[in-house]
Amino acid sequence: MFDLHRLRLLRELKHRGTLAAVAAALSYSPSSVSQQLSQLEAEVGVRLLEPVGRRVRLTEQAEILVAHTEAVLERLEHAEADIATSLTDLTGTLRVASFQTATLALVPGMLSLLRDRHPGLRVHVTQMPPETAIPALQARDFDLAVAEEYPGNPNPRPPGLEQEDLLDDPLHLALPAPAGERSDAGADPRGGPTAALRSLAGHPWAMEPEDTAARHWAMTLCRNAGFEPDVRFETTDLLIHLRLVERGHAAALLPGLVWNGAPPTVALRQLPRGQRTRRVFTAVRRGRSRHPAITACRHALRQAAADLATSAEG
Repeated sequence: MFDLHRLRLLRELKHRGTLAAVAAALSYSPSSVSQQLSQLEAEVGVRLLEPVGRRVRLTEQAEILVAHTEAVLERLEHAEADIATSLTDLTGTLRVASFQTATLALVPGMLSLLRDRHPGLRVHVTQMPPETAIPALQARDFDLAVAEEYPGNPNPRPPGLEQEDLLDDPLHLALPAPAGERSDAGADPRGGPTAALRSLAGHPWAMEPEDTAARHWAMTLCRNAGFEPDVRFETTDLLIHLRLVERGHAAALLPGLVWNGAPPTVALRQLPRGQRTRRVFTAVRRGRSRHPAITACRHALRQAAADLATSAEG
């Protein structure tokens, strides 16, 4: 029998990439991790790691072993869910990663519902972009991630994760205008959605950083409209985008969640068809979805989204 603890260290190395990252995540020293993996190699009787420069990578045999380890851990996730389901009270800690606008608009309502229904459940929330949250979920740093997917830019579907749709969040072109001036999100009276985009070709833009899915989507949208946007402001903080638009310093592409159910504070225009909503979803590791804490959290998020929609309509 192979040692499960050492198998998990090998799995951690696959997901985190370096011995130092594994050591930091698990509060070990790199030498201790290396020693444990050397002992696992002796148990298995084949080479599991090979040097690549100053780093190491998994051999083909190690990849096979990690795949079986994933299956074992999935079964343990099922066991943990079954045990939790058998208990009367929902307790323990639920670790949630959520991107900014979902954290602002949905998480507070979710927390209120969970506090009222399951006072023994401790919820720990970390604001984190999906590009970081999904790998961290795979690495078992979180139990659930709230993530986003932009139109025409499907996210990778990592093996071992299960997704569940939460809501479709409207996306709009936000026009720079004097503070206090705003309109609804109807079609641009001067032309169609593409013409509205093209009219801002010479204006400064606020966008997310280059390594994000949101930035890739935004750049593709502008290029399809026939221009290269002049991106002068880069930040993942969409509230800064909004403030720059409100003051007339930039145009931006803003999701509905940024207003948290309140009326828009800037003039909005529709985007081209097929580009008008982003998908917001939750992701968990396979085998974890039946855990009562996950079920309760997803239910609370759906209720928070419904309450937000009702507030926006009012």
